Amino acid sequence: MAVVKGTLFIISAPSGAGKTSLVRALAQSDPLVCVSISHTTRPARPAEVQGKNYHFVDTPTFEQLLAEGLFLEHAQVFGHYYGTSKDKVEQHLAQGLDVILEIDWQGAQQVRKLMPVQSIFILPPSKQALVDRLTYRAQDKPEVIAQRMALASEETSHYCEFDYLIINDDFDQAVIDLKAILLANRRQQAKQAVVYRDLIESLL
Repeated sequence: MAVVKGTLFIISAPSGAGKTSLVRALAQSDPLVCVSISHTTRPARPAEVQGKNYHFVDTPTFEQLLAEGLFLEHAQVFGHYYGTSKDKVEQHLAQGLDVILEIDWQGAQQVRKLMPVQSIFILPPSKQALVDRLTYRAQDKPEVIAQRMALASEETSHYCEFDYLIINDDFDQAVIDLKAILLANRRQQAKQAVVYRDLIESLL
């Protein structure tokens, strides 16, 4: 059976909307999904693992990689750099995997200029839910939480730039919605025609 090139998906959301948990659940349940691991200069949180959650690097190393043009996109958020490896994304797509980038709307704008993507925006069910989630996870200092809330409205205002919109009210339903988007994309006529070329020719 022919290998069809995968699709690049961008998933964005305001901080605290549950994007990372949704993407993790999706990747664990779908062997054709690969989550891109970003480089970052921010310190690792207690539960984070080098090379699994992020590639943690210092600022000079990041700036060197950036100067060499190795990032598909990059951004500076709350004083720290984040970037996506261009080569890794292209390798995974060539293997027929759907690659997910967890990046903000600014990164999404950069990637759209370079290659075709499908984009998904995640929203919380309410502003209070956003505050509760950021506070409950206890990963950031109060001043950082305040910064994230201050940026939430600006981030949310870019939802209209995305192809799909999911409200993360019921987590299990939101995962189902994500799976439905990926499955529908894989069932596009052009992709199916390649996979089932021999069958189609035998029927004509």
